[in-house]
Amino acid sequence: MSNPVFSNSDVFGEPRRTAARRGGVGTAPAPQQGYGQAPQYGQYGAAGAQAADAATLENLYNAPSATTADTKRLTYDDVIVKTGGLLAVLVAVAAATWYLAPQIWPIGMIVGLVLGLVNAFKRNPSPVLITLYAVAEGVFLGGISAAFASFYDGVVLQAVLATMATFAASLFLFRSGRVRVTPKFTRWLIIAMVGYLAFQLVNLVLVWTGVLGGAGMRGGALGIVVGLVAVGLAAASLIVDFDSIKRGVEAGVPSKFAWSAAFGLTVTLVWLYLEFLRLLAIFQSND
Repeated sequence: MSNPVFSNSDVFGEPRRTAARRGGVGTAPAPQQGYGQAPQYGQYGAAGAQAADAATLENLYNAPSATTADTKRLTYDDVIVKTGGLLAVLVAVAAATWYLAPQIWPIGMIVGLVLGLVNAFKRNPSPVLITLYAVAEGVFLGGISAAFASFYDGVVLQAVLATMATFAASLFLFRSGRVRVTPKFTRWLIIAMVGYLAFQLVNLVLVWTGVLGGAGMRGGALGIVVGLVAVGLAAASLIVDFDSIKRGVEAGVPSKFAWSAAFGLTVTLVWLYLEFLRLLAIFQSND
């Protein structure tokens, strides 16, 4: 997996654990006959047991089918609701930060990074920590977006629309089967993302040490190429996220993991938005 939220999950990852690794499947001991329990087969004769079995089967047949809500299993609706809620919190906090205190965006960036790492490596999702992550990212995106908007007119709205369009296109490609998540596809994505991360770290060090000025290698023509590659990687990561969620729903994982799925999608969307914001700013600066 490319997204650590899904790749480190026992429920969204590739099925590779066996029953033996989980401790095996034991055999339940035979229940003891006690007060108030149904008689065992043969206790009052075969005819009575057969009648009881027939009545039980009739009741099971006439009972309504259990839904995912009854079984507390993950559904796509769960993921949509949780993701929509997190994005609503993020946008509301971002708008408030933009108008009230855009200069505090570094605090949101640091807190968001810490909470992102904590949530990504938790075995069980924490709705509180995931919501706090959305709040922190809202502070970060609100402040950084206000800074970009002060230099590049209309760039924020363009980045938002581009992010939404890319999300829709990625979902269409995944649902239509035009792009399939295969082991080869996943391997390629991981290698490409590691290379991109290495490039980002090298560029950051060169800028901080004064070897390169401005945005370093993220500016000019090279910056446009790198930005387009980053957008492509984020879009591919979305497709892998969709596949992970699909696998979780089909496996019938507990509904609480809708929070993990929503968190993973939010992480990728934040990355995609930031890449579009930077890329569009480069385009405007070259005009």
